[in-house]
Amino acid sequence: MNVIGALKWASSFLDEKGREPNAAEWLLCHILGARRSEMLSSLERVLTEEEEQQFSDYVKKHAEGTPVQYITKTEEFYGRPFTVSPEVLIPRPETEELVLAVLERIQKHFPERDELNVVDIGTGSGIIAITLKLERPDFNVTGVDIAEESIQVARENARILGADVRWMQGDLFQPFLVSRERFDVIVSNPPYIPEADIQTLSSIVKDYEPIRALVGGADGYQFYKKMIDTLPDVLEERGLIAFEVGYDQGITVASLLRETFGDQIETEILTDINGKERIVIGVVD
Repeated sequence: MNVIGALKWASSFLDEKGREPNAAEWLLCHILGARRSEMLSSLERVLTEEEEQQFSDYVKKHAEGTPVQYITKTEEFYGRPFTVSPEVLIPRPETEELVLAVLERIQKHFPERDELNVVDIGTGSGIIAITLKLERPDFNVTGVDIAEESIQVARENARILGADVRWMQGDLFQPFLVSRERFDVIVSNPPYIPEADIQTLSSIVKDYEPIRALVGGADGYQFYKKMIDTLPDVLEERGLIAFEVGYDQGITVASLLRETFGDQIETEILTDINGKERIVIGVVD
């Protein structure tokens, strides 16, 4: 079977199973170790028996529901390839917007500072912590997660991408309440989906991605409330807070920040490319 024949079969098969036909291209590119443009310029190339068998296995696995990223064990974030596994969430484009917003606001609010202490709470695969460190090598960046399995994935990503990030296992800010360490910048993309909404998610999400990284308690605000209550103990007197939030959670999270910091904080709600609330920024001064 040649490349074009394999793609035609796989696209049709996935469409019949209710999956995205374009996944066929992603899977074949991964097997061939080629960019999409390179693959499409070699449509008559005949697959080896091993490539054909692997492609068939991958396509059938995705048809059954396994996300493409868990099959290829990789996903791109901020222009870099990150390793992912069922122990961590698959990176989303919305989180790239969170990272960009943090970098822009650091430049705005700390123009005179080069070295800042930054922490990413609930780091998962480490995409936020690693990207911030690579974009700003002068930052001291820490990534925290309650799951050792996630920390292992983050460590591997940092090793592959050459990011000098400190990794810690712990429940939110708990490690720093003991050490009394404070940070200039606190970033988090916590679990924020209400328990009752989990069943409304597509099977490819709720059946494969880690539930602990999705569910934010009964109302979706469990982790925001816990973190915000503790922020005065871990944020420097002048600091920046950035949360990724659910599409309808921005106003509530911003209000929780103002309840805690009063007149000291200036909050901002940012929308994503689709016009949905996705980011809450708080600047304490």
